[in-house]
Amino acid sequence: MPSDTQPSKPSKPTRAKPSREAANVVTNLLKIAVKGLGGTSRPGQIEMAEAVAHAFESGEHLAVQAGTGTGKSLAYLVPSIARALQTEQPVVISTATIALQRQLVDRDLPRLVNSLADALPRKPTFALLKGRGNYLCLNKIHNGATEEPADRPQDELFSPMAVSAMGRDVLRLTEWSSDTETGDRDELTPGVPDRSWAQVSVSARECIGVSRCQFGTDCFAERAREKAGAADVVVTNHALLAIDALSDFAVLPEYELVVVDEAHELADRVTGVATAELSATSMGVAHRRMARLVDPELAERFEASVATLTSLLHDTEAGRIDVLDEELATYLTALRDAANAARTAIDTTPSDPQAASARTEAVTALGDVSDTATRILTSFVPPIPDRVDVVWVEQSEALNAGTAPPGRAGTRTLLRVAPMSVSGLLRTRLFAHTTAVLTSATLALGGNFDAMARNWGLGGFQDDGESAKPGWRGLDVGSPFDHVKSAILYVAKHLPPPGRDGTDGRTLDEIEGLITAAGGRTLGLFSSMRAAKAAAEVMRERLDTPVLCQGEDTTSALVQQFSADPETSLFGTLSLWQGVDVPGPSLSLVLIDRIPFPRPDDPLLTARQRAISAHGGNGFMAIAANHAALLLAQGTGRLLRHTDDRGVIAVLDSRLATARYGGYLRSSLPPFWSTTDPDRVRQALMRLRGAG
Repeated sequence: MPSDTQPSKPSKPTRAKPSREAANVVTNLLKIAVKGLGGTSRPGQIEMAEAVAHAFESGEHLAVQAGTGTGKSLAYLVPSIARALQTEQPVVISTATIALQRQLVDRDLPRLVNSLADALPRKPTFALLKGRGNYLCLNKIHNGATEEPADRPQDELFSPMAVSAMGRDVLRLTEWSSDTETGDRDELTPGVPDRSWAQVSVSARECIGVSRCQFGTDCFAERAREKAGAADVVVTNHALLAIDALSDFAVLPEYELVVVDEAHELADRVTGVATAELSATSMGVAHRRMARLVDPELAERFEASVATLTSLLHDTEAGRIDVLDEELATYLTALRDAANAARTAIDTTPSDPQAASARTEAVTALGDVSDTATRILTSFVPPIPDRVDVVWVEQSEALNAGTAPPGRAGTRTLLRVAPMSVSGLLRTRLFAHTTAVLTSATLALGGNFDAMARNWGLGGFQDDGESAKPGWRGLDVGSPFDHVKSAILYVAKHLPPPGRDGTDGRTLDEIEGLITAAGGRTLGLFSSMRAAKAAAEVMRERLDTPVLCQGEDTTSALVQQFSADPETSLFGTLSLWQGVDVPGPSLSLVLIDRIPFPRPDDPLLTARQRAISAHGGNGFMAIAANHAALLLAQGTGRLLRHTDDRGVIAVLDSRLATARYGGYLRSSLPPFWSTTDPDRVRQALMRLRGAG
């Protein structure tokens, strides 16, 4: 993966100034589409569609904040289709979630294409493209060797039932490969665990290539790529967009125009793609794949280097590593050299497909280990303020407690490395070669787009009229909701600031009073799962209405129960802050226990905060406050999902009213009517309950 300081590719030339004709064409098409779909005209949707058309023609990057209910999908799909047909060049639509991808491909695009059939010169085409690992690999199915997972405990290896579970999955997947048209994992019902799917799929780097594969003409991934290559609109995800931009090989069809929906998640998804790790699992996979392909001495050398590094990591406390000590440096160097020696010894040119597949997978796994060890070693060379990578030890829950060493039951230890910032990567590897429209319901933090633009790297583009690089602009097309009349923002100013010892008794009393006044109907958003579970236990003892808590069932099942019964409350953490869409009377109160600042021990965010401060910036505001502002905006957005919705957002963290940064955070939220009076809020909730 290239570093954040990679030289940029040549920037694209400046395009001609946009014409009013393009905007008129898009506006007329939008009107036809809205009428054909049985919708109503929305000023914000029209404004956004015209702005997208302007961006596509001028080459100017565009950030659009479009509130819930604006109809932003249609506002970017219509100009995307119009531009693709005009230029015969594809437009890429990137999303963060599978749900939105499916909505676009299964519902929005088919209906839109039909509604515009008589208004376009030909029928537009569209395709969904995912990473190669999401598709069945026929060569792996017929020529690959099933692997035992590295994290499987020893006692499970001797369990016939456990072994047959994966065997049954692989057999089912093999049979499915003869029936499916797409080989797409998401179309398999019911699904299978990741460990089973790994037996029948390969990553892009593990693929032996179409020319060498006897199943190349029938390859599901290649079929999907071919379909995408011929499509006018290609729907993909942020991760694949990042892989295509950051890698030296093309994954997506060649394109110049991209729409990034759910753009508030782009930087985090790119960070995820650019993050690497060393763990007992990943190194074990590499050893298992190469052991029979190299001399025993090389295999033993690699195994010994893995064992020494793994032992050291198990004895290392979790947290960021700022100084590379001699012992860790020695072990990483030994691992790198052993992996390189083994990789060099493997011949990847055999004609036999099974041998070629096994050797390609081994070389890829060894390369990942070597590259990650090298990256970690070199990351410590610059002084701390100038480093481009952050290194830390992380302990996460193991798939099975039997995989953990003594004293660390239920955990696994990883050595991770991630970029200090992805803004340079995005600027040089994506935005310098494309025109991008970035949109979400929450982009303006502190009342403007500057924070998001810095995260994306758009700050490097200046629209001075002379530069060959495009500029950028931000646009807020508003929302169909009347926030002042529809919702109350209540800040519990009288409560003590939240502490580290769990939820305060006065805060629990406040939660009880608010939910009682609302008659249930509450979505409780908590900063940690521990806080959510503790509050749920207390409320179940105090309230007469049901309380659900995340983790007791699948999130989708819990949300369905919550939506079906207006008296039910649902408590949870991060995924509920961004993933709940419950219009109507089942949701009248959104509770937020505290301002969602990042954890003080988060190694990556604290390193980023420190780096900004070291260069004279305000690290707290740039990282911690913006992180909190974005989540607050996402969380408060759970309340109003339909123009008829009414309710209260209760923030039980007095700092939102008393701290100096409180004004910045509040300016990132819609213009709700606000109060700090608990009696007025409870009365309002009781009136809403009566009206419901």
